[in-house]
Amino acid sequence: MTVVLVAAPIIPILYQSILSAPIYDSNAQLTTSNFHALITSDDVGHILWNTLIFAGITTLVAELIGIFLAIVLARTDMPGRKLLGEVLLWPMFVSTLVLAFGWFLLYGPAGYATLFVQSLTGIREPWNLYSLAGMAFVTGISQVPLTLLYCQSSGALLDPSLEDAARTCGAGPWQVMRKVTLPMMRPAVLFSTVMNITLALETLAVPLVFGEPYGIRVLTTLLYAEGIASAQPNYGLVATAAVVLLCTIMLLVFIQQKLLKNNRRFVSVSGKASRPRLLALGNWGWVLCALTTAFALAAIILPLAALVLRGFVSFLSPLIPFWTVFTLENFAALFSVETYRRSILNTLLISTVGAVIGTAFMALIALVAHRSEFRLRGFLDFVAVVPRAVPGLVAGLGFFYAAILLPPIGWLRGTVFIIIVAYVMRYISNGYGTIVPSLLQIAPDIDRSARVMGADWVTACWAAVVPILKPALFSCFAVLFIQFFKEYTTAVFLLSPGSEVIGSTMLQFWVQGQVGRVAALSAVQLAITFAFVYASKSIFGLKFHG
Repeated sequence: MTVVLVAAPIIPILYQSILSAPIYDSNAQLTTSNFHALITSDDVGHILWNTLIFAGITTLVAELIGIFLAIVLARTDMPGRKLLGEVLLWPMFVSTLVLAFGWFLLYGPAGYATLFVQSLTGIREPWNLYSLAGMAFVTGISQVPLTLLYCQSSGALLDPSLEDAARTCGAGPWQVMRKVTLPMMRPAVLFSTVMNITLALETLAVPLVFGEPYGIRVLTTLLYAEGIASAQPNYGLVATAAVVLLCTIMLLVFIQQKLLKNNRRFVSVSGKASRPRLLALGNWGWVLCALTTAFALAAIILPLAALVLRGFVSFLSPLIPFWTVFTLENFAALFSVETYRRSILNTLLISTVGAVIGTAFMALIALVAHRSEFRLRGFLDFVAVVPRAVPGLVAGLGFFYAAILLPPIGWLRGTVFIIIVAYVMRYISNGYGTIVPSLLQIAPDIDRSARVMGADWVTACWAAVVPILKPALFSCFAVLFIQFFKEYTTAVFLLSPGSEVIGSTMLQFWVQGQVGRVAALSAVQLAITFAFVYASKSIFGLKFHG
């Protein structure tokens, strides 16, 4: 079942890429002309070059800022690091589409901060987000939490005796960080680098908001424009570009595995007890606190606040007091139009039901792969991590083709359930990776003793292992709920009247120029997301950064 689910979107795309006509056309013939057209097209070559530059700048921004913040939060006594650490992870819970809209409202050509700086300095264009570097910078900022998450966890586990030895030899605080702390974090840096490149290659929101209006295209916006926005979709070109994107990301994941294969040389935590010690910064701690706070305000808090505020006003400008243009019209429109209401309800349904189904399915995969005598359990473990290399747009496009070719999936076409299936496939590796570490900590003797007493494999797992796994299962549910709730790229090829989601409705509002409704719907999504996140933390003690 897992193999079928993972292969279902990939094989149809590969097949469509070598067809001379749409996959549903009975006259379609095998051909390599799609790849020849892709290689020889000047426009596609330019788009590929844009994609590489975009991914490179995005990764550079995310890594430099994320690594610096990780070291500061994990290895120093900077004041307020716990609160700032929580705030800096907010973008992980928010759709990149929402962040893009927030940055547009604050830092766009007519943005609140842009007009404010213009009025103070007289500079006509203090910054330009409608450029390849501009949209890469915004995307990099949105991916900083990923780097922070991996590198902070790695930094917190470093043996402090290594840093003490460097200080004993006369090294200063910054030398210790540069020559000891940072090199020992290399596995986390390599992992986050590849993850950031992967996410940059598959991101759609920021290039669509800031690049498409000025003709700056990358691979994802090419797929969107030719496959969704075009009146006559070029299925051959779309499938071939999707294959290029898929192969590139799979290659990156393979390189990542090779680079981290011999990672025991970075081990610093052993059986010998050690007590973590933080680097004392003195007055420099307050300086770093001020800089970190300024970054959190400028990059996260203010864009989200501007977005929420825009939902409550008819016009947002520093030249007009916002309370004089206060209105609830945007929110009234959301809840008075059935299509808009349905997009919110559909998203909640997909997130809740999909997370439940996904958690059960991924728990079963983990139990079979690590707690059974199944002959192909090693292969199953490999298949479970393959979806990490499948971008959302590619997964959605693949299920669109699969719905045409495979009757079982075709029966779900036009319903929210095909979106649930696509989401579950897309995030198998996320849920699987949440459950497996906890499962490996449970001694095999527990379920083995149940088998000795006469229980079959299913009963032993259900009665002995699953109860211990409950915290990990709820963590998996929470991770999947958040991912499903903010996801939209996987759904863009699968949408039909009646199966709208919040992301698709936002894009519809954006194309129509209804910025107020975009902001209002974003505010609703933010409210539900943060309510779920902090309810999970306060009621169940869930730690998303753990």
